[in-house]
Amino acid sequence: MTKQVQQLDRVIIRFAGDSGDGMQLTGDRFTAETAQFGNDLSTLPNFPAEIRAPAGTLPGVSSFQLHFADHDILTPGDAPNVLVAMNPAALKANIGDLPRGADIIANTDEFTKRNLQKVGYPGNPLEDDSLKEWRLHAVPLTSLTVRALDGFDISKKDAERAKNMFALGLLSWMYNRPTEGTVKFLESKFARKPEIAKANIAAFQAGWNYGETTESFSVSYEIKPATLTPGVYRNISGNQALAYGLIAGAVQAKLPLFLGSYPITPASDILHELSKHKRFGIRTFQAEDEIAGVAAALGASFGGSLGVTTTSGPGVALKAETVGLAVTTELPLIVVDVQRAGPSTGMPTKTEQTDLLMAMYGRNGESPVPVLAPATPSDCFTMALEAARIAVKYRTPVMLLSDGYLANGSEPWRIPEVSELPDISAPFTTEANGEDGTYLPFKRDPETLARPWAVPGTAGLEHRIGGIEKADGSGNISYDPDNHDRMVRLRQAKIDGIDVPDLTVDDPSGDARVLVLGWGSTYGPIAAAARRVRAAGHKVAQAHLRHLNPLPANTGEVLRSYDKVLLPEINLGQLAMLLRARFLVDVISYNRVRGLPFKAEELAAVIGEVIESV
Repeated sequence: MTKQVQQLDRVIIRFAGDSGDGMQLTGDRFTAETAQFGNDLSTLPNFPAEIRAPAGTLPGVSSFQLHFADHDILTPGDAPNVLVAMNPAALKANIGDLPRGADIIANTDEFTKRNLQKVGYPGNPLEDDSLKEWRLHAVPLTSLTVRALDGFDISKKDAERAKNMFALGLLSWMYNRPTEGTVKFLESKFARKPEIAKANIAAFQAGWNYGETTESFSVSYEIKPATLTPGVYRNISGNQALAYGLIAGAVQAKLPLFLGSYPITPASDILHELSKHKRFGIRTFQAEDEIAGVAAALGASFGGSLGVTTTSGPGVALKAETVGLAVTTELPLIVVDVQRAGPSTGMPTKTEQTDLLMAMYGRNGESPVPVLAPATPSDCFTMALEAARIAVKYRTPVMLLSDGYLANGSEPWRIPEVSELPDISAPFTTEANGEDGTYLPFKRDPETLARPWAVPGTAGLEHRIGGIEKADGSGNISYDPDNHDRMVRLRQAKIDGIDVPDLTVDDPSGDARVLVLGWGSTYGPIAAAARRVRAAGHKVAQAHLRHLNPLPANTGEVLRSYDKVLLPEINLGQLAMLLRARFLVDVISYNRVRGLPFKAEELAAVIGEVIESV
């Protein structure tokens, strides 16, 4: 039959099912197809912390949301236009986010009496008109998949597992996605199990053919490629981008990179990715605990490598003493904190921005460190490279604050030319620097206040190292009160003097009276909300901080230029407190700590209220 093809400018799809239904894999493959097609995109994976939650229950629901468009987009979207629900739990967990009139594709095979009872459905919602406000497509995905794989030499269980590929094929047909990449992916993924590979490919193709031939779907959709800055692009997640940024930082610093890390959600993927790149001089060490990981990384820096450790909030707490050691020994060290919901174990697969004050002050004594925060998944590359630049140039540990939303989300990334990357190398000291021919390990560069970096074993440059206070210049152990005061102030002055770019403001009208300020992963929702507010005829300015310590030199001037400053944070107001204290500006806090990113619609409403109050 001839089917209608409808043009759309954007769409939001959410795949949802049990933890074992392969929703993350399905979402990843649809995202890869979409990136290959050339749409702009943004993703939001959402999965339980349990390795295997009870099947068919609400705590076990895993989902993957993808927003793609023919124009520049900033977030994974507020609400899905299409929900693929693989079982009753997936439907019940996600129906509240679905706007009226949206499409629901439900796997009818899983809507059994037992599965309905597990999640508290008194009857079958696919049959009782409770979903009449949505466009329901009841599809027996499991049985259609099993029927399509009849004749393959696989078990019924393996055939049923391929239902996610059937769903992927159906959605690929609906939105005219390319298919060659998924076929090649399945051939590679199951290379050692060729019959499983063939079965999954057959299920994928059967889903496509079902969409093409069934009367249940009379319309397919086309979203044209987005217009992007010319270049070579790939889809990239925040953790991948951060790993590549660390590699680029080490290469541009002309240093081997050493990662000492203990696996922790949601940072573990950085360890996994870096372990693949030994050819770039990368050494990865999976330590027995968080303390061993950071201690090994600091030891590597002492030995002449770029030391890195990756973790999440609970791990930062354990690493605090060694980070303080890095402050007083003044050695390069990058501490990556992929923030998650706390306190303690909290909600380990959910996102938050609650570690800012710990990054700033979570060590004993006066232990200042630079603090950076990427704004988007692809920006994780840029800020990891920036962290390497600061660590090497200023001989200091650097805190890099990503979060679960950035780490697992993805977007198109223009791969930079190597010639575009800065040279951040800083040669080791190889000769004595004292007037009497001795080596002074704490004789500082007059511009950066950084001390020299001598690799152990360099003849004539033997020196003391450790956590006890050093005498200025000589590095000898010192308990002199005046020397301690001087060293504390020098270490603080070094951080205060780090060169960071000015804070830029997006104010199209030039006369907005309200500024919306953000940091970290709130960039996308804030920018999308600002677009909505401007489209409604209001004036609003937006600025985003990526350097949190030291702050850009013009931060105070920017804040004082507006009648009202609104600061949304996924915490209880940590940056707002710092800005109020330092600049005496009555920043308006807007805070939600739900383990989820802000929605653009939510922030647009808040911005509108602030504008009306001016």
